[in-house]
Amino acid sequence: MAGSVFDSPMFARLFPTGEAGRLFSDSAEVRAMLLVEGMLAKVQGELGVIPQDSAFFIQRSAMEVQIDPAGLADETGQNGVSVPGLVAAFRKAMEAPEHSQYIHWGATSQDIIDTGLMLRLRQLLTLAEADLKAILTTLGQLADTHADTPMAARTWGQHATVTSFGAQAAEWGAPLLELLGELPALRAGSLWISLSGAAGTSGALGPKADETRAALAKTLNLTDPGRSWHVDRTPVLRIATWLARINTALGKLGADLLSLTQSGIAEVSLGPAGASSTMPQKQNPVAPSALVALARQSASLMATLQGGALQTHQRDGAAWFAEWLSLPQLCLGAASALTIARNTSESLSPNTDVITSTADNPLGLIHAEALSFALATQMPRPDAQAATKALCREAGETQTPLQTLVSRDFPQVDMTLLHADTQMGQAPMLARIFARNVAAL
Repeated sequence: MAGSVFDSPMFARLFPTGEAGRLFSDSAEVRAMLLVEGMLAKVQGELGVIPQDSAFFIQRSAMEVQIDPAGLADETGQNGVSVPGLVAAFRKAMEAPEHSQYIHWGATSQDIIDTGLMLRLRQLLTLAEADLKAILTTLGQLADTHADTPMAARTWGQHATVTSFGAQAAEWGAPLLELLGELPALRAGSLWISLSGAAGTSGALGPKADETRAALAKTLNLTDPGRSWHVDRTPVLRIATWLARINTALGKLGADLLSLTQSGIAEVSLGPAGASSTMPQKQNPVAPSALVALARQSASLMATLQGGALQTHQRDGAAWFAEWLSLPQLCLGAASALTIARNTSESLSPNTDVITSTADNPLGLIHAEALSFALATQMPRPDAQAATKALCREAGETQTPLQTLVSRDFPQVDMTLLHADTQMGQAPMLARIFARNVAAL
């Protein structure tokens, strides 16, 4: 098995990352860092920090130069960061020492790495937004179409009371809708520029340090935090937490689909997939299983990121390395989950006959709560609950429908209360509200 399923050609369809996969490659990182170096030179030239002709030369070269990431391996291994090797290779490729001497003027490696990271995270959020909208559109349609389709709700894994499949779809989509709504604030509050120099004091940037940082932020369309965040990983944690919550929400979808596709009582169909190597009758719920696995992975990666955010003094190499080891995996895991969920939701089809049969099963025990409240209008609540439990026990032991026993012992009870169509509560309304909210996006 490859070191990561996200880099494996064999697992590329099981854990697809789509366009996001290209953002977390050595080539993408080098290209992002070169862009930062070029734009830094541009704004410094405009502000008179470095000669304008050198700034122009550096900016143009940053867009044209080709640097092989493999050629940076030795210096990265020696220095612990890739920027010294990158700057040396960039200067060499420019073949203009009178201009190349101004590359990386006043910046430190972390400024370039973190700003380049934010450029890639911004693209990741754009891709995630598109996937979220597509998933929500499908769930909104399911919620609206099946708002009145009775379905057995589960608590503790057992049938509880009646809901609707539309409400179930809305339940899957509600946290995703909230996550989508948080994106503007997340972008504004997390996609930060980093330009603070070696120890976060901007000492080498001179008197125009603040002006340079603000100009670079504007040029790159990032936010200027007005301070150093070298050892304050808050913006990274905000984005990582948002991605982990996506994994959690989609993991819940996967877990529910695993339950709803059980053999013999499958309430939903996931399309043609999941063949067994030896059992022809099986159609394994592969995609839901992948969603659950990715959610579990993200939880462990968040623990590493949280630990890595505890950094000492003005630079902490070990903590920074921990972030490098976990953040790309978390990002790709969320991208993979979104791709899987998008494809799964589009092929998801409820088996309405099976769904409604679970909500209106022959014994009618799912209506026990409704019966207890109906009886509570005629007797003390504890007595009503005791009577209901006794009837449920008798129904199970004798395989007699609860409705029959109620007619026998409590003929005054309105029997229409013991039908799925009348016991969905607010489920249809909640499904339609969700569908309207999605349609308004």
